[in-house]
Amino acid sequence: MSVEPKGPRLSKGTPPAKKSAAAVLEVLGGVRSPAQAAEALEISQQRYYLLETRAIEGLVAACEPAVKGPRKAPAKEIAKLHHEVERLKREVDRRQSLLRTAQRAIGLPAAKPKPEGKRKRRAVIRALVAAQVLRSAPETVEEIPAAAP
Repeated sequence: MSVEPKGPRLSKGTPPAKKSAAAVLEVLGGVRSPAQAAEALEISQQRYYLLETRAIEGLVAACEPAVKGPRKAPAKEIAKLHHEVERLKREVDRRQSLLRTAQRAIGLPAAKPKPEGKRKRRAVIRALVAAQVLRSAPETVEEIPAAAP
């Protein structure tokens, strides 16, 4: 006949995490002092207090009521949004086509679709700009005296 341990059945957690949790519970239960628990865990007392705070925050978070109903999976939400974007793109294309057809029917000139991407810039050659500046400069240039040896 085997004797089953009483208390919670823990299937998750690494041995160091379980050791830390046991030390925190022993301090909260009054069995050990924070200094003794820190020494047993081989950490500083300040680090122990941080560990204890995180443990209590985790306990409080675990005690929050669970959300009822199906949970939204992020991957499904992303796929749904991609489908919506594609549907809206098709709708825009359809509306633009209807607009062009209506414009042709009433005799308006067809609007050229704007090219996507960068707008072409007119080439400006820096050398020509510099030459124009030099041409417009006054022609009175004083001679620069040669440097004395």
